[in-house]
Amino acid sequence: MTAGPSHASPSELSFGDLYGKVSALGLEFSDKVKSLNGQQIQMRGFMAPPLKAEAKFFVLTEIPMSICPFCSTDADWPDNIVVIYLSEAQTFVQPGTLIAVAGTLEVGSWTDPETGFLSRLRLREANYWIA
Repeated sequence: MTAGPSHASPSELSFGDLYGKVSALGLEFSDKVKSLNGQQIQMRGFMAPPLKAEAKFFVLTEIPMSICPFCSTDADWPDNIVVIYLSEAQTFVQPGTLIAVAGTLEVGSWTDPETGFLSRLRLREANYWIA
């Protein structure tokens, strides 16, 4: 866990900002999310229980979650989670602890070649701290 970002404040993004309208293809990303793609952003939420004790990624959720969101298909992807890829392995926090996360936003469906897990939104090179 780090003490928070040491550079200029990134743009704040909330779970309510993630999606705009619903189309025939399902939920579409909001204009705000599309405009922030590739930029540093900050979010607050809860860490879903990690799959293993030491990993360089976790799932940020809007509310505390106890199930594996990666088991969904792209169509079933929950609208209140973001995958966080850490800049370095960190100790995970207890479920139910509010955290803040900062990293580079990446938008669009992507399957992790190492794990096979699907994500629609990710933060790369991220760090987190207790909010």
